[in-house]
Amino acid sequence: MNKPTKAQPALVLKGVERRFRQADAPPLEVLKGTDLTLAAGEIVALVGPSGSGKSTLLQIAGLLERPDGGAVILAGQDAGGLRDGARTRMRRRDLGFVYQYHHLLPEFSAEENVIIPQMIAGTGRREARARARDLLDRMGLAPRARHRPGQLSGGEQQRVAIARALANGPRVLLADEPTGNLDPHTADGVFAEFLRLVRREGLAALIATHNPDLARRMDRVVTLRDGKVVAA
Repeated sequence: MNKPTKAQPALVLKGVERRFRQADAPPLEVLKGTDLTLAAGEIVALVGPSGSGKSTLLQIAGLLERPDGGAVILAGQDAGGLRDGARTRMRRRDLGFVYQYHHLLPEFSAEENVIIPQMIAGTGRREARARARDLLDRMGLAPRARHRPGQLSGGEQQRVAIARALANGPRVLLADEPTGNLDPHTADGVFAEFLRLVRREGLAALIATHNPDLARRMDRVVTLRDGKVVAA
């Protein structure tokens, strides 16, 4: 994979707008000309109160929603004019996602959950298995690789979800409260492993969190306020 150079941002949001229609009321403006640049290899915390639009911003950055205005540029390519199929290919190739809930496939093992997205992207099974085993090992899960999600603790399940998000070697990782469903002690350990792995992979990451302690461990903190991103 050709990762963006240091001179080329991994992700740029330029003047992004998002509004939602409401019955018998003016449209609800969630994002109002939002700008954000994420450098290659940079880990950025996205903070803001509930309802400020953090999840919406991540959905747009992840090409899961189209903005009502502005541009989303991934590694120099503007995704705005792409058809749905091209956006899907870009999302599969360039982006990784981690959510508050792991959303693992319950009938498959931890290893298989990391293999499957690679095979969907066209990777051969042998190579996909080797990559899955390496990522799970680095997350401390090698002895649990053959276990199904129901046999794993909450922290172990979320570590599998992190490995899955990194399986295709994305340029950018987007995470929405990745440890928000875990107790504080487990969350701290999982997040430490998460940061180590992201830094080792050398990818950019935008991580929404309500936890100020976790936010301070990242390279930079930005706040979503009144529909715009400002420095924290």
